[in-house]
Amino acid sequence: MNDAQGDVQVCLHSLHVYPVKSCAGIDVAEALVIETGLEFDRAWMLVDVQGQFVTQRTLPRMALVRTELKTFELVLRAPGMLALHLKLDTVEKPVRVTVWNDEVAAYDMGDLCAQWFTDFLGQTLRLVRFDPEQKRLSERRWTGALEAENAFTDGYPMLVASVAGLAELNRRLEAAGHAPAAMARFRPNIVLDGLDAHGEDALDDIVFDTPDGPIRLKLVKPCARCPIPDVNPATAETGHAVGDTLATYRADARLDGAITFGMNAVIVEGIEHTLRAGMTGAATFSFS
Repeated sequence: MNDAQGDVQVCLHSLHVYPVKSCAGIDVAEALVIETGLEFDRAWMLVDVQGQFVTQRTLPRMALVRTELKTFELVLRAPGMLALHLKLDTVEKPVRVTVWNDEVAAYDMGDLCAQWFTDFLGQTLRLVRFDPEQKRLSERRWTGALEAENAFTDGYPMLVASVAGLAELNRRLEAAGHAPAAMARFRPNIVLDGLDAHGEDALDDIVFDTPDGPIRLKLVKPCARCPIPDVNPATAETGHAVGDTLATYRADARLDGAITFGMNAVIVEGIEHTLRAGMTGAATFSFS
């Protein structure tokens, strides 16, 4: 509900971590906030023989690789494959890899991992882990004075979406005779309840109070959507209904008419504090 100062109370409806960039995510009850976003989010990534990152944009079957975080390991599963277990505290040789326009330090995860992904996806690939000593920063055009660090995300530490935004998309999909879309297509880290449809577009910051102190996130840039939301996360089948429907009402003037869904966020304070699904936060509207 809105108060006289223009603030709104929001509920952290759900939290999501995507350990391997562009593979399936995990719904988590809680997540530690670290410098690059949620702990273990996009900490691993697949690269081709040139060290260039690959995603569902060209390999939609990556959506079928399921991830599970256990106490000491990351477990990967895929149809027709034996489970692959990766120790969280183990890496192999240092390498240089490229994600978008950034060449960064990483660690190769070894031949067994490489063969597992190569066999499943039908292309020679290697799995790498982000080097925590690497500083990969978001665009200062959007973050201003804040230095926002990233692991292998597209460019910002967290992505925020809303329950109402997905409901509005699904209302329009249904009206056009299409199946509803799951939030998994949009790969957010934080899903908020308590907003109007796409109300996150107008937010400036969100503060969640935790026993360790406040976590303050600043929403800095609308998220322009690529073809990945048109990949069915359950089957890896591709289509165009989601993108076509968004194009009818989600052109964003802030990004020269790009189609957007959700807002990229950076961390103002709260490193080493824990977010929990179900907690409430105070969000402030941006009037710029």
